Amino acid sequence: MNMLCRVGRVRRCAGGLGQTISQVAASKQKHTLPDLPYDYGALEPHVNAEIMQLHHSKHHATYVNNLNVTEEKYQEALAKDVSLEFSIALQPALKFNGGGHINHTIFWTNLSPKGGDEPKGELLEAIKRDFGSFQKMKEKMSAATVAVQGSGWGWLGYDKESGSLRVAACANQDPLHGTTGLVPLLGIDVWEHAYYLQYKNVRPDYVKAIWNVVNWENVSERLQSAKK
Repeated sequence: MNMLCRVGRVRRCAGGLGQTISQVAASKQKHTLPDLPYDYGALEPHVNAEIMQLHHSKHHATYVNNLNVTEEKYQEALAKDVSLEFSIALQPALKFNGGGHINHTIFWTNLSPKGGDEPKGELLEAIKRDFGSFQKMKEKMSAATVAVQGSGWGWLGYDKESGSLRVAACANQDPLHGTTGLVPLLGIDVWEHAYYLQYKNVRPDYVKAIWNVVNWENVSERLQSAKK
């Protein structure tokens, strides 16, 4: 998405929150930290409780707080009819914090203590059609995720134009949809705060472990919604 949008018509490039800045200013709604659908220790031994608590209550909370602060600045800018340059200067903060909020909100629901195994039904058939097999999809997504330079995310996404599944990687907190046009189905966070306390610098071991807690029901539901 073009970041140089017109003032007052800027869509949240940080990942499809679906409102223009003018609508945000009108509604004055605050973003909030979503509750986890499980306890912090529920994903052990694959992801320990200390990581989950810090990741959710500190890191995600910071993205939410900074996103609200940035949007307040937008509201003030609109009210004062300030320069286009000022609005453009706020775009990186919107993208980073908005993307962080979107990505993590998806991530928490992508995981489950009852996850793992293999997907079923239409999702599994789509994976076999587009990757050859479930194992080949895992290998391709794992490789792309491990290969992210620095911080970022690995994704399984849905391409609405072709009706196919695709693997992609995004840097930092860049949101998948706003960056590639793909609808996010499954994300793996490879910022160090997501794994370093448990896996140190061995990112491949963390990515391998995540597959044991993937909530395939959630991924399937996201696919169904994306196809509508």
